[in-house]
Amino acid sequence: MGKTTGFLDYARKNNTDVPVSERIHTFEEFHIPLDDEERKRQAGRCMNCGVPFCQSAMKLSGMVTGCPLHNLIPEWNDQIWLRHRGHGYARLSKTSNFPEFTGRVCPALCEKACTCGEHSDPVSVHDNELYLIEWAFANGRVVPRIPEIRSGKRVAVVGSGPSGLAVADELNHRGHTVHVYEREDRIGGLLMYGIPNMKLDKSVITRRQKLMEEEGVTFHTKTDIKDKESADELMRNFDAVVLCCGAKKARALPGADPAAIPGIHYAVDFLKSTTKSLLKTNDHTSAGLFRSGGFISAKNKHVVVVGGGDTGNDCIGTVIRHGCKSVTALEMMPEPPEERLPSNPWPEWPKTKRTDYGHEEAIALWGSDPRIYETTVKEYITGKNGKLRSIVTVKVKMEDRKLVEVPGSEQTLKCDLLLIAAGFVGCEPYTAEAFGAELTGRGAVMTEPGHYKTGLPGVFTAGDMHRGQSLVVWAITEGRECAREVDEYLMGYTV
Repeated sequence: MGKTTGFLDYARKNNTDVPVSERIHTFEEFHIPLDDEERKRQAGRCMNCGVPFCQSAMKLSGMVTGCPLHNLIPEWNDQIWLRHRGHGYARLSKTSNFPEFTGRVCPALCEKACTCGEHSDPVSVHDNELYLIEWAFANGRVVPRIPEIRSGKRVAVVGSGPSGLAVADELNHRGHTVHVYEREDRIGGLLMYGIPNMKLDKSVITRRQKLMEEEGVTFHTKTDIKDKESADELMRNFDAVVLCCGAKKARALPGADPAAIPGIHYAVDFLKSTTKSLLKTNDHTSAGLFRSGGFISAKNKHVVVVGGGDTGNDCIGTVIRHGCKSVTALEMMPEPPEERLPSNPWPEWPKTKRTDYGHEEAIALWGSDPRIYETTVKEYITGKNGKLRSIVTVKVKMEDRKLVEVPGSEQTLKCDLLLIAAGFVGCEPYTAEAFGAELTGRGAVMTEPGHYKTGLPGVFTAGDMHRGQSLVVWAITEGRECAREVDEYLMGYTV
């Protein structure tokens, strides 16, 4: 504990943001890091608790609190305070493969469990983590670690999202030869095409890809393992196969068929189209996006987003950068409280209202929160050309554990573009079926509880394809743990 009174001496200070009026015209990242001296003080707030809940990943009341990777948070906070940033990076990289991803997109389960947060503001663990990894990249501390000895074993990883990348990274450093197969034109899974550029600049992914390639991992893009023939080929050529295809089967909205009604799209399809267009040019402004073209446009449209999670928020931020006329977000659940309720004490995950960047931008532009709670879509109204023109919403409430409509609560909203961000219901099953892997009722690949090996010899699974829709930090955690099982399967033991 470098600063014994740091949590008393210093108030929490977050990274600053580019003003809304400026950032909504560009898809560049908009968080401005604190200077080295202020970051040192923020790390000095860490109490180095006797029981560091921040790294515990405990399940309390059915929710996990604390870091699933069990990052050694008090240790590297101490090293930042002491200005031993190289040592801090060494401790961070011991448990985390990709801090540059989680430092940008993780909702910071660690901070929700920080002891400082019981009575005051938690330590800025999320920003401290990003500071360390970016300092390490900038100062030449992140260098290729090429295995000196190869095991002679070959592993195929199907899917290059965070879980697949973690599996590949771990097994490559163990000395196995790893090939990663990705159906898209670029690696990263939802990191690349599900998270907007202003939240995770895509150069961050390509930087990590280059490093992994230098270390010996081979990536095959535009390669879809979609049938028994391609699955059998992998089984013949590799000693183990790991399925990490994510949970990309979107939850449908009753009556909202994107194929039947022009103007209705699944959120990930919409976000992917924007990112693909941005990647065509080095100009990440809104004007540059429209010059590249070929995407689902929200310009001059009244947009409704159905779903209140991170993806819904990302849609709000994206349509604002497109230049939409308005944006409304519908959420079926009641509005959460601003502060913790007595029934939801620290260090449980706080079930409180969170206003993210997209919501902030909508409030700044139109003067009100875009979210409407306890509401869903009842009817879709199209014009003579068949395109979506407006929607009829209805209030809902919970009765006997079922959502029921509130009579007489219907309202009509202008809507040229409806984005479905209602989550996912499991993996797209064709790859699992190609291998003959069994699926659970939730659309995940079946394994024994707490394990990653499927019922097929040499076939494993990890990430959202294994646990269902979840966070990037959980995907990385699963990838690391799965790699241990694969290593033990290949070698008879694991290190």
